Amino acid sequence: MDDEKSRADDARTVHPLLTHLLAAAEGRFAPVDGGCTVLPSLPGGLACSVAFTGHAFVASAHSAEDVLARGADGFGGSLAPDFLRWLAGPTGWIDVVDATLVARGTGGPGLPARTDVEGHPRVQHARSLRRDVRVYGDERGLVTLASGLAGRTELGIEAAPEGQGRGWGRALLRDALGLVPAGEPVFAGVAPGNARSLRAFLAVGFVPLGSEVTIRPGQ
Repeated sequence: MDDEKSRADDARTVHPLLTHLLAAAEGRFAPVDGGCTVLPSLPGGLACSVAFTGHAFVASAHSAEDVLARGADGFGGSLAPDFLRWLAGPTGWIDVVDATLVARGTGGPGLPARTDVEGHPRVQHARSLRRDVRVYGDERGLVTLASGLAGRTELGIEAAPEGQGRGWGRALLRDALGLVPAGEPVFAGVAPGNARSLRAFLAVGFVPLGSEVTIRPGQ
């Protein structure tokens, strides 16, 4: 019962990082001062490091004094490997560093729900980190839509391999934006090395904001 109450309290609480993410989506960024703002842990005890141009935000159970003393700053220090390992602890889990992208929902017809892919790694990964995960798609692939980092609306995609070079990924992404009310921001994290995916997101209107990594600290 206490765990259920804690999860409910987390769901009702707006994490301060969300304010900064939404401001960035509107083109309002933190000052380019090399600074790092330290925020409380994310729901579920997760940590993260989000870097914009010249300013970073770290959500962690560690004190601001300790985070800054470890070299976190807005000029790359907040994503340095040694800092991320310290943030996670010796046994903690560190996700990949993604480019942070944002677009606007189009409020279109969207995509049909899918219930046949619960065992898919993309879906399982989404459920391990995000809340209210919904799965959509068709023969072109699958889309996850969820309450993601700090409670933002977050989209993930897995295009079917047979659609490679046929534009399926971009078409699927365009339709996925219809799942979000027109004008509302929707975020995505894309690994910079996944150039094909990154090109697809950029082609349908996503724009880069910064970079991010999610961490599950060890006990």
